[in-house]
Amino acid sequence: MDFAFPMPVSQGEWLAWSSAIVTVLIGLVLLFAPRLSLRILRLETTAAHPEALSEPRATMSGFYLGVGICAILLAQPLIYMTLGVSWLLTAFGRLISILSDKGNTLYNWFSLIVELVLAGLPLAFVFGFVP
Repeated sequence: MDFAFPMPVSQGEWLAWSSAIVTVLIGLVLLFAPRLSLRILRLETTAAHPEALSEPRATMSGFYLGVGICAILLAQPLIYMTLGVSWLLTAFGRLISILSDKGNTLYNWFSLIVELVLAGLPLAFVFGFVP
């Protein structure tokens, strides 16, 4: 069995593939620049807990890289659906935080829009809104 790198062929596949690429890039930043990632996310570690840097490297980057790389390498509709639903649930969590945790900030609204776009790109392809 030969493995061929599946390149997107339709506009919808390019949109889904683009969301996967952005997801992988976010995962790479989380993996290789955890302090920068935490600063961007408005989080900080303390000197008493240096192990806190393992969270962006392991827990956070693992899911971004895993789902993103699988979507790129396999290019299957159900994997793109997984990517889209994951971003959609991320956006839902952010919306809950905006409404419940007094998180009504410009940063949260901008992040919500980005997450909705990253969710919408693969889901638009999977559900046939973009051929």
